[in-house]
Amino acid sequence: MLIGKPSAIASSEVTPQRLYMRRREALRAIGMAAATVLTGFGAEMELAAAQSRGKPLSVAAKMVTTSDPSTPYEDVTGYNNFYEFGIPKDNPARSAVAFKPTPWSVTVDGECAKPGTYALDDILRPHPLEERVYRMRCVEGWSMVIPWVGFPLRDLIRRFEPNGNAEFVEFTTVLRPQEMVGQRQRFPAILPWPYKEGLRMDEAMHSLTLVAVGLYGESLPSQNGAPIRLVVPWKYGFKSAKSIVKISFVRKQPMTTWQHEWPEAYGFFSNVNPNVAHPRFSQAQERRIGDLFRRRTLMFNGYGDQVASMYSGMDLRRLY
Repeated sequence: MLIGKPSAIASSEVTPQRLYMRRREALRAIGMAAATVLTGFGAEMELAAAQSRGKPLSVAAKMVTTSDPSTPYEDVTGYNNFYEFGIPKDNPARSAVAFKPTPWSVTVDGECAKPGTYALDDILRPHPLEERVYRMRCVEGWSMVIPWVGFPLRDLIRRFEPNGNAEFVEFTTVLRPQEMVGQRQRFPAILPWPYKEGLRMDEAMHSLTLVAVGLYGESLPSQNGAPIRLVVPWKYGFKSAKSIVKISFVRKQPMTTWQHEWPEAYGFFSNVNPNVAHPRFSQAQERRIGDLFRRRTLMFNGYGDQVASMYSGMDLRRLY
């Protein structure tokens, strides 16, 4: 390799840092292609296609909430829970190649002045996008640091003008069994579809709650909830509903999917709490993807200074 002095190298010949840091992705794609040729199966090639880059997004501001380094893009997009595409962690990246996130619309109903069905462009157009680097914690004990791109959910909610009867916000996600292999499983069914989640209104209006449309400066991959999803960083990951098609303003606390399926394990609030164990998993420690050792889990995932006041006086062991 020829090494020259900085003054002798034209700027046009310097590899951009962003591309250099992601060189592993190119090598990985080459390996996947070779594996496909050798095995005669297309699964690895489909994984490479599913992890292809999204379109760049224009970011107006940036918020960094942790000094921890961001989890590599290939891990964020290749290891995640999205049961609509299957249970194993690498299934979403493999199966999401069949999913079509465009065109897209979101229906708004319930206790609000402006119900209707809105095209995705109409939802996004008035909102400048921000990059927000959040810690994210899964109930199974693993965690990531992800640079999301989106805008505050409260800004979207205000556009629909919920009335005084709207105490909660319910989110319904997409139902497309023809495109989502996990929704086609019947015996036994993985979950009752479509997937539903909910937030109390003050949680939905909190400044940290994000409508995400991208990560790493680019549009969301299908396996990460394209084209529009929720991000609530002080709650376990399953509260951050993916591929949202409906937002309902309701008077009573909605029954969420996991609360319906296993109420002893998944309460409505599902705040990250190291003192309340899941029936299968201790929540006292977590494994950050890419780290060798486990670390102590932080109450409210480390966002207690911002969000703890919303739960003042509540028994967080009972109201988990």
